[in-house]
Amino acid sequence: MDYLALFMEYLQVELGLSDNTRLSYQRDLRIFCKALSIKEEQLAGVQRPQIIGYITKLKLQGRAAATIARKLAAIKAFYRFMITENYLQADPAEAVEAGTKGIHLPKVLSESEVKALLEAPDVTTAEGLRDRTMLEMLYATGMRVSELVTVKTGSVNLTMRYVIAFGKGSKERIVPLGSVAVEFLEKYLQTARGTFLTEEEADPETLFLGLGGQGLTRQRVWEIIKQYGRQAGISKAISPHVLRHSFATHLLDNGADLRSVQEMLGHADISTTQIYTHLTNKRLRLVYEKAHPRK
Repeated sequence: MDYLALFMEYLQVELGLSDNTRLSYQRDLRIFCKALSIKEEQLAGVQRPQIIGYITKLKLQGRAAATIARKLAAIKAFYRFMITENYLQADPAEAVEAGTKGIHLPKVLSESEVKALLEAPDVTTAEGLRDRTMLEMLYATGMRVSELVTVKTGSVNLTMRYVIAFGKGSKERIVPLGSVAVEFLEKYLQTARGTFLTEEEADPETLFLGLGGQGLTRQRVWEIIKQYGRQAGISKAISPHVLRHSFATHLLDNGADLRSVQEMLGHADISTTQIYTHLTNKRLRLVYEKAHPRK
C-alpha cells in the first residue's frame, strides 16, 4: 500500500497544510527511507530504534537543531497518521525527541471570520443549506472532517442537542450541539437531505450526502470549505482543521475549562489540548499591552 501518498492526501484534506509544507514532509520522509535503506512501502515496518538511530546520526553530523526537529516532525506526523487510520497499532515515533524546539501554534479564524464563513453558503438551495449545516456543525462541535463525513442520521439527537462522534481508534464520544447548529440540522433534514436520496444507490444513513446520494469525501468537504473561504474574503489558509482549532480557541477565550475542551475534541492526552492555551495566553498579552496604563 502506498502509505506516503495516503499521508499526503491526509495532510491536505485533514490538516489543510500548504503545498510547500506537504512537499517538505514528503521530501523528509523520502530522505528518511533512503537513510534506512528501505522502500516507501516499508515505512509501516520501521521500529523505534531505527528512528532514534536516524536522529542520533543527524546530531553527530552536526545538523542544525531546527533541521532535526523538522525532520522528526515529519516522521512523527506520518506515524500519527498511521495510528489514526488504523494502519498501525503502536507508534514507533512516540516519545522520540529531537531536543529543544519551538511550539507550533495552530492557525485559527477570528470570530468575525468564522461568522463570514458560516454565512457564505446560499441556504435557498439544497447544496447551500447542506454546506451551511456542515459548517455550523464543524464549528459547533470541533469534529474532525473524518468524523463529520461518517456521522449517521441516527447519531444526531436534536431533542437532547448532541451528536455522537467516532474519533481516533473508533472511540465514541458525545459532543453537545448549539441551538444554531440544531436549527440548521432540522432544516437540512426536513427540506434538503431528501433531494440527495433520489438515486437507487443512495446512502440512507449517512448524514451529509452529495450527488448520487453518497456520503461526501474528506477531499470534497475540504474543497467546499476552501470555496466558501474565498467567497467570504478570508485571506488565511482555511481547512476543516482550522475550524476545529477555532472551536477550541474560542471556547477557551470565552471561559471554558481545559478538561471540557479536551473531552469535546476527543484528545486522549490533555497535553495535546494545552497547545490552545498558548494561543489564549498570547491574546491576553496583546490585550494587556494595549489596555494597561503601565504595560
